[in-house]
Amino acid sequence: MLTDQIAQVHRSPGFITSNLVGMADDGRIIKEFEASHGTVSDLWHDHLAGKETSLNPLGMVEALIGAMNHSANLALETNPNDEETKEMHAKVMTYTSTLRLALHNTFRYGQGTRDMTGPEGYTTEDFIRKVAWRLGRYLAQQEEEAPPPVLEEPDRTYRRNYDVDHTALRKLFEKYEDGSGKLEYKKFAKMLTKMGVAPEKAGISQGEEKLDEVKNV
Repeated sequence: MLTDQIAQVHRSPGFITSNLVGMADDGRIIKEFEASHGTVSDLWHDHLAGKETSLNPLGMVEALIGAMNHSANLALETNPNDEETKEMHAKVMTYTSTLRLALHNTFRYGQGTRDMTGPEGYTTEDFIRKVAWRLGRYLAQQEEEAPPPVLEEPDRTYRRNYDVDHTALRKLFEKYEDGSGKLEYKKFAKMLTKMGVAPEKAGISQGEEKLDEVKNV
């Protein structure tokens, strides 16, 4: 590939990833990511000898980003309704997209490794520190000082005209609840109240009504 040839000339790994695609027994797509095959053996020997190097990690980082995204996607496909999995997926996607932006912008600002910016380019360690600094700034800008409020429907029990007969409602709940525990009384009561079909009280004072509500909820 052309990127492999450029990499060999400039003593750098390839600039894109090499992806292997297969299929698992259950039909899911599985992928393997790696950097294209540039030559860095001489740079590795220089590093072992304590010499200064300037290694462009673009292809390797892109392979890592691809692997992280694919892993998060597989987890979400397995548990699409799990809140923790959805949160993890969102965090991984945010991190990898921000990492890619920080990496590319470092090159755009002329702060790349020597294979891209010439003899005055950054060393391997300086380039990594610069990307890490920019990544930290970008991630910090995305964080809220406090999480946004969760908007929920107001509790209907605090309404003046709330007159649900919880004794009758609980009997109705026990009639249809199959013992599996999947249906909770509070959710059942909220659903019927919202639909306007919950049994109502008649001729009960407000104090007695509240007492009945506390006993049955």
